[in-house]
Order: sequence, then C-alpha cells, then structure tokens
Amino acid sequence: MKAQHRSALLALVAERGEKGFSSVLAEAIQVYLDGERERTRQREEFLSLAGSLSPEEGEELRARVRAIRENWR
Repeated sequence: MKAQHRSALLALVAERGEKGFSSVLAEAIQVYLDGERERTRQREEFLSLAGSLSPEEGEELRARVRAIRENWR
C-alpha cells in the first residue's frame, strides 16, 4: 500500500472515530465490486443491442456523430 493511501485511510478512520481501517477497506472493496457488476451488466446490455440498426441507420448515425464531433468545442 502506498504511504499516501495509508495516510489518507488513517485520517478517514480518525474522522470516523474508528481504531483500524478494516471497515473502510471493506466498504471500498464493496463499492468497487458493485461498480464492476454494474459495468458488466451495462456492457452485456449494450452488446445485446448489436444488429439493432439497419446498415442505413448505422451509417446515418455515424454521419451525425461525425458532424457533432467536427463542431465540438
């Protein structure tokens, strides 16, 4: 563990009035795992949309995205 991470954890633990940082680490791990599950769910949902557009609709969408990107600032 990097020294700066350990220092930040100890500061957070002190603010919470706790003695060790096990509960903070457990919370952080849970948040990470929940996020990974959500990203996996979203990825599967997006992949399930493959083939939803006709070739013409796909090309029209690409053209519109290109136009938006050209004018982006």
